Amino acid sequence: MTSDPPARRRRGPRPVPAPSAGGNEAEYGDILAVLGQQLGEKVAAAADPGGRRRLTGVHLEYAADPRAVHDMAGGTGYSLASNWFTQFLAQLAVANSITKSQLCVFLFVAGGQVPGTGITQYTQQEITDGLNKIAAQKGGKMITRSTVNRAVQALCGYNWVEKAGNGRIQINVRLWFHGSSTAQHEVLAEIADRHDHDTEVFPFAVGPEGAHQEELDLGPVVEESYRARRRTG
Repeated sequence: MTSDPPARRRRGPRPVPAPSAGGNEAEYGDILAVLGQQLGEKVAAAADPGGRRRLTGVHLEYAADPRAVHDMAGGTGYSLASNWFTQFLAQLAVANSITKSQLCVFLFVAGGQVPGTGITQYTQQEITDGLNKIAAQKGGKMITRSTVNRAVQALCGYNWVEKAGNGRIQINVRLWFHGSSTAQHEVLAEIADRHDHDTEVFPFAVGPEGAHQEELDLGPVVEESYRARRRTG
């Protein structure tokens, strides 16, 4: 007849016995001492004439969370841009689906937003002068104000920008925004109110109409054209 195997000891925190009915406060002191050890702190206790201990405070310290800052060229800060949209811009340019003037006007005004608003304070003449800054120094060909005007009209049609009155331009902040996420959502709420919360217009519908990211991938098109030339050569 074999003896029963010895009972296994359960691992884990050792239960602290409940205080007796007599309310022995020394046992409370033991509980506080265990709590202090778990917190990695010393429990400060003060003795009173009766020999009882009471908790006077627990001190916690938190290490600072170091955060690196962006290192951006220039002194005008930086904006956040949709990765999809930046690739879309490049594809449109390669496919000649937008003009050079439209691309340049948009990039110039997008980089000049008043922080937290999505608004640019440029007049069309200021856009023209700003775009011509380097060209004027080199004595090269410069953009005209009438070309800038046509570009702004086209960009409004693409829903990349919207006229905001008094010569101001509202950038589509879903594409490009200078400010925090909280500020962006506030601007989006204001825009939604102006457009009766219609999700088929600015700033949600993005053109040019009929131009989609997938359709502008020119790699397979170029390869197919190359094969066709080899077959007919």
